[in-house]
Amino acid sequence: MEAFLICVATIVLGEIGDRTQLLALILTTQLRRPLAIILGILVATLANHALAAALGQWAGSLLRPQLLRWTLGISFLLLAAWVLVPDKADSDAPARSGYGAFMLTVTTFFLAEMGDKTQIAAMALAARFRSLAVVIAGTTCGMMLVEVPTVLLAGRLMRVMPLRWIRLAAALAYGVLGVLTLLGFAPLGF
Repeated sequence: MEAFLICVATIVLGEIGDRTQLLALILTTQLRRPLAIILGILVATLANHALAAALGQWAGSLLRPQLLRWTLGISFLLLAAWVLVPDKADSDAPARSGYGAFMLTVTTFFLAEMGDKTQIAAMALAARFRSLAVVIAGTTCGMMLVEVPTVLLAGRLMRVMPLRWIRLAAALAYGVLGVLTLLGFAPLGF
């Protein structure tokens, strides 16, 4: 249960203000099909995080525990810095497609997640916890905890949320995890 909750919290911290959250806003305002968009985000996230978790688990099996601890610690410090860089929405909003709102969301969301901080976090978490099911479930739940309200509340949400403060809190949390991991204080079970 601890691994699941760490996965959820890690992804929630990384996703707020992320480019995929902005993509969800754009898709919602352009397509006005919230259920199709939410389901598309769910499918894309499951596929993307399953791929990331499999790669992370494989990489984790190759590294000695000491090297894995250092790799994860440095990864969290890099994520802390990355969170501070605001993502920008593309000026060209996605056009309506013959594929429909669901397929457009699955495709664009899956591609937008490639190399994203939440995908990298999913890889790191899988390397640490070695349970694909727990990591995929936790990271997907974390993503949906951010994206569902984003889709349902759309524009109103972004006017109310102080993204600067949220980014700072997320960066601080990732930074603390990184430092504690490097110092061997076992925030992730090392």
